[in-house]
Amino acid sequence: MSSQSAASQTGPAVEQNVLLRLHQVSRYFTMGEVVVRALHRVSLQVARGELLVVVGPSGSGKTTLLNLLGGMDLPSEGDIYFGSRRLNDFSPAELTQYRRHHVGYVFQFYNLIPNLTALENVLVATQISRNPLPALEALALVGLQDRRDHFPAQLSGGEQQRVAIARAVAKQPELLLCDEPTGALDFDTAHQVLGLLERINRQLGTTVVIITHNLAIGQMARRLVRLRSGEVAAVEENPRPVPPEEIQW
Repeated sequence: MSSQSAASQTGPAVEQNVLLRLHQVSRYFTMGEVVVRALHRVSLQVARGELLVVVGPSGSGKTTLLNLLGGMDLPSEGDIYFGSRRLNDFSPAELTQYRRHHVGYVFQFYNLIPNLTALENVLVATQISRNPLPALEALALVGLQDRRDHFPAQLSGGEQQRVAIARAVAKQPELLLCDEPTGALDFDTAHQVLGLLERINRQLGTTVVIITHNLAIGQMARRLVRLRSGEVAAVEENPRPVPPEEIQW
């Protein structure tokens, strides 16, 4: 992989192939008399249809970056653009619509509703979407149509994560944000989940951002962003992404 300057990732907000653009974004949190710097002057573009991996140790700002991309938080300084629109200017209602219709989320610990079946968990997402996939079709996409009537407690960790992915993809979002999606999985199951995310990106054209502490996962992406102490330490390009099933760690 070859390093690029983080500043080189900044471009015009209306560039057609850019889905998200962060320009000099900082996020600070005040804890009593202490100001915690979670992110500092981050500039970054996410292209439409890209599979991007963001890697960094605990405390590097990964989750803060994810929250900003997903409209769950707003920057203390700097600008975030979704296409040509500045997220900073969105009202609370507009941010809700952005999260509901444009963004899907996959979390480390699945966040399934325990008293709903796999199919019902996916149906929850389709009911708030303007143009959803049929819930059973979303389950078939992740290979779990035969487990439709099983509750989360009856599913393995990998199956629960696949249901969570089906739920996110059922909304047909433009952006799929994955926060440590393999962090609670064993090696073989992690490979299956990564392969599924790669296939969703490739077949559906969904923009996928994977946040992880596992540097090896970056091999599957054409671009890897390294975060360190709230700053972009490097943006590395990989002309030959490795198939997820071949990644070793």
